[in-house]
Amino acid sequence: MEAATTRSLMSAENLSLPQVIVMSANMGCSHCRQRVSKVVSKMNSLLDYMVDLRKKEITMRGAVESKKSKVGEERRSYKHTEKKSRSSLGFLRMNCFSCDLEFQSTGVAASMSLGSWHHRMRPLLRRLLPTFLLLPLLLLAAVLFSPSTPNPFISFFGSFSLEEPDIWSARRVVEWKVCNWWKNSSLPALPAKTNGYIRVDCYGGLNQMRRDFCDGIGIARILNATLVLPKFEVAAYWNESSGFADVFDVDYFIRQTKGFVELAKELPEEIASREPYRVDCSKRKGQFDYVEAVLPALLEHRYISLTPAISQRRDRYPLYAKAALCQGCYNALRLNKALEAKGSELFKLIPKPFLSLHLRFEPDMVTYSQCEYQGLSSTSLNAIEASRGDRKPWTGDAAHIWRNRGKCPLTPKETAFVLQSLKIPTDTIIYLAAGDGLMEMEDFTAVYTNVYTKSSLLNSEDIFRMHGNTKAALDYFVSINSDAYIATYFGNMDKMVSAMRAVNRHYKTLALSRRAFANFTAIGLKGVELADALWKSHREDFVMGRGTALPDCFCEFTL
Repeated sequence: MEAATTRSLMSAENLSLPQVIVMSANMGCSHCRQRVSKVVSKMNSLLDYMVDLRKKEITMRGAVESKKSKVGEERRSYKHTEKKSRSSLGFLRMNCFSCDLEFQSTGVAASMSLGSWHHRMRPLLRRLLPTFLLLPLLLLAAVLFSPSTPNPFISFFGSFSLEEPDIWSARRVVEWKVCNWWKNSSLPALPAKTNGYIRVDCYGGLNQMRRDFCDGIGIARILNATLVLPKFEVAAYWNESSGFADVFDVDYFIRQTKGFVELAKELPEEIASREPYRVDCSKRKGQFDYVEAVLPALLEHRYISLTPAISQRRDRYPLYAKAALCQGCYNALRLNKALEAKGSELFKLIPKPFLSLHLRFEPDMVTYSQCEYQGLSSTSLNAIEASRGDRKPWTGDAAHIWRNRGKCPLTPKETAFVLQSLKIPTDTIIYLAAGDGLMEMEDFTAVYTNVYTKSSLLNSEDIFRMHGNTKAALDYFVSINSDAYIATYFGNMDKMVSAMRAVNRHYKTLALSRRAFANFTAIGLKGVELADALWKSHREDFVMGRGTALPDCFCEFTL
């Protein structure tokens, strides 16, 4: 037999058919299938063929026109140039390796002469029929070879292929940037005399407490008050005790807010020994309520504590109070040196480039959402029931309305589907910025296998000694510095991370739309149709800057 030769697809498209040809190709790529079909169409005749699904090979025997081929014809060699994908966050872009198709042509035994093959293939029907039979097999091989086929999660929603560029390749029209009015504008000087001292009492998780403190900065400026270091009431949420200085750099905060708001690291001796007078702000909105209802208590007691209302209207702040809030929240709050060093250590351990994913599907989150889910494991259902208490889920029509309003967190399975809809490759390096207790994670890691957490990267003793606020701070640090950031639930952490990424001009930031997913699945979309609808919806949000809208301290800039 003649020596085996290897040719590239580019050369195979123009060659005269050898006696035996073995084609190895990634049949999951539509462009590759077209190229293979083109080669088949150029064959003068085809005797028989065999498709090996395990080896991903197609072996064919065919004949060569006698006037175009000779047994001793000189063989030509071709150089094959491979395409390489860049190792940047354009890494989330799908590349079509359409030239990575190798052909091996092998001669046949001398007894099988060229003339006998030509004689056997003379009837026209026998020459054309195998070609038509081969094309359905190529399509079958494409389905079987598709990387999405083995995933049980894909079969739940329907299978689809990923052939378009990823979400980050979309050209943005609008971006959010720091507004010039508080960065560069001259502001009125602080009053010479303070009206008293305000302590902000913060509750909840780290980023909820940070949000409350940011609001407190603006309130102190409205009331011409001196701000003291906040009190972090974290025991109920994290079952621990840690203060403001355990997370943030106090001295840096004082330096950066100078000229924006009066701040005292320690209280005067005459009031330091007593607790502040508590003021209820649960129904206070805007500057007039604070001035009219809170200022009298401040003037009377000289030292008060408050927790800003969640529904507070920041747009009613005077400009100098808005500037104080923006400066204090986004230019003055940084992690203390110990936490920043630990965050840098964690960041260096994560393979680059990577996507930081803030995934929320803990029992308390599901309980809080009042949503019910089908198909969860018994372990997850028991955990949800244990944390539910009196907060019962919606049922009937109310449950459908609630879900279609985007109130239900995405499950890990749904999250994986949406990421694939956005063309995020399944081999992407993902840092999971999440707390303990995530449910159903096996559905996510079955699709996206390169998942890292702080627990998997840091020393177990370090993790054991960390407070909940410390762990949340590390996730925050990694997320504001990651190549890309995606949130499944646009909560307090996601708003803070998105804002700081805008400050640092990291624009590969997106919040997944729970409303879009619920609405599309409610009308029966699945598989390719669902993926296409999610792609278009999220692409529009990303292009127009709606996926992570940042009011108050940030302005839209048209590109």
